[in-house]
Amino acid sequence: MKTALRWLVMFALAVAAMQVFFVLRIASMAVVDVQSTAFERSQAWQIALAQGALPWRQEWVDYPQLSDRLKRAVIASEDDGFASHGGVDWDALEKAWARNTRAEQRAEQRKSTRPPKVVGGSTITQQLAKNLFLSGERTLLRKGQELVLTLVLEQLLSKERILEIYLNHVEWGQGVFGAQAAAQHYFRKPVQQLSAFEAARLAVMLPRPKHFEKLPNSAYLSGRAAVIVQRMDDAQLPP
Repeated sequence: MKTALRWLVMFALAVAAMQVFFVLRIASMAVVDVQSTAFERSQAWQIALAQGALPWRQEWVDYPQLSDRLKRAVIASEDDGFASHGGVDWDALEKAWARNTRAEQRAEQRKSTRPPKVVGGSTITQQLAKNLFLSGERTLLRKGQELVLTLVLEQLLSKERILEIYLNHVEWGQGVFGAQAAAQHYFRKPVQQLSAFEAARLAVMLPRPKHFEKLPNSAYLSGRAAVIVQRMDDAQLPP
């Protein structure tokens, strides 16, 4: 009994120490630019193992120099309530949960061997929390940690800083990270010079960047980008 209690206390202390580390790390991000994320490092390792080399594109761009068109396009496409919510869009999360449940039920009824398509309800802040520190596994424990990190990010960093870090580190293709690298890779121009439609195309790629990288002329990509262009003027940037 004493041994079990000792291990339980040690586990609790380890969890507490990890949370303190996360808080201190996030607090430092208010003044220190992020060099890499856990997701980027895992992708670099996979690329190196598969190819024996590390093709890597990334260049930090400060918030004022990031295209407002791209900011608006990403918000319109990924998280239209970004400027006003506290990090979690509970309504979107509930709707995503309901859609995923229905998809699982249909797959069971059809006895399909293919896993149902999972619809996300994550905000930009949640995506950043996951990319910065966590693995891609889908477990309740990992999701709980993501929510905690999301709330810490919202408390310690401004909305502008959250969006700045997100846009500089989000994946836009195989070994392509950040808005500047994406603009150069797909359009051969600096991010500041993106047109509204180009910004919208990049925004639409975000849920599945490696998929759309292989399908640059996708009808869905063009059609969805046209819709996002129409929504960009209504997208609210952080104050």
